[in-house]
Amino acid sequence: MVTGEGAERIGADLEDEGWSATRAWVEKGLPEAERIDDVARLRGGWTSEMRRLDIRGPGGRRSLVLRSFVRPFFVRHAEGLLTREAAVLRLLGGTDVPAATLVAVDATAQYCDHPSLLMSLLPGTVRLADEGADRRAELPARQLLRIHRLPVTAETRPRTYQAWTSPERVRPPEHTERPELWQRAVNVIRREPPEYLACFLHRDFHPGNVLFTGDGDDPRISGVVDWVETSWGPADLDVAHCSTALTLLHGVPAGMRFADRYVAAGGTLAEGPAAHLYWRLLDALAFAPDAEKVAVPWREVGRADLTPALLTRRLEDYLQALFDRYA
Repeated sequence: MVTGEGAERIGADLEDEGWSATRAWVEKGLPEAERIDDVARLRGGWTSEMRRLDIRGPGGRRSLVLRSFVRPFFVRHAEGLLTREAAVLRLLGGTDVPAATLVAVDATAQYCDHPSLLMSLLPGTVRLADEGADRRAELPARQLLRIHRLPVTAETRPRTYQAWTSPERVRPPEHTERPELWQRAVNVIRREPPEYLACFLHRDFHPGNVLFTGDGDDPRISGVVDWVETSWGPADLDVAHCSTALTLLHGVPAGMRFADRYVAAGGTLAEGPAAHLYWRLLDALAFAPDAEKVAVPWREVGRADLTPALLTRRLEDYLQALFDRYA
């Protein structure tokens, strides 16, 4: 959820885009005399449409964020996704994790044009540039550890994680010159998952879901967003997902270093290299064949250099690096 950078003003009139019911739902829940004054579309996501709603009232101005699922696939799953995110935001409200505050949710579009969730706007911006990436690198590792250490009860524990790929679903790049590398990687995830010590997972933790404030020499994490996939499972999965994303954004060395930073911060990962390799490959193979689903929103916020060819090369080099270290 970007505040300024990556935001595109679209005006206050949502009715022209089929959002009249959603607007009425939002304004009905506002304190008396508050109204939506302006709307900006937030770039950087691909599962849902994100909008910043600027609210004006007697007390001045404030901003909220509206998440709406409009793509048919996500509309079908919206009830589970938005109900889960709403529950997690309520849970995080009593912790030191910098998450948004839940305002309202309509997970089944009973009142809105699309399944929607309304929340507070967090300060900061997404920072995906290569410049300053190394200075920022330790902060997400420490933040992720704090997420994994969140205490939960049996009632607040999220669902058990779901794998995002399987041996049957992996599609190597069409013109790969390294088919044997892909086959070797697929063979690793054919076995049963290793035993693990479960913890609270963000499940989609990566640089695109972390907000920063501060200048380049003193960055600070101001928010962690996108809690729709929150799960219960091995810390390795969150570390693996962020490692793959860092690889695609900044290159293989950045992706390979993240697990070390997490452990240095006090985190615990799978003891054996074979188990660690399994979780890393289970995540990386979900990005095949070309990682376009993450690259499109990243390019929208300035990373035009992330071409399909570059992403494919980085992903393949990452697979090889994982085998070199853990096999």
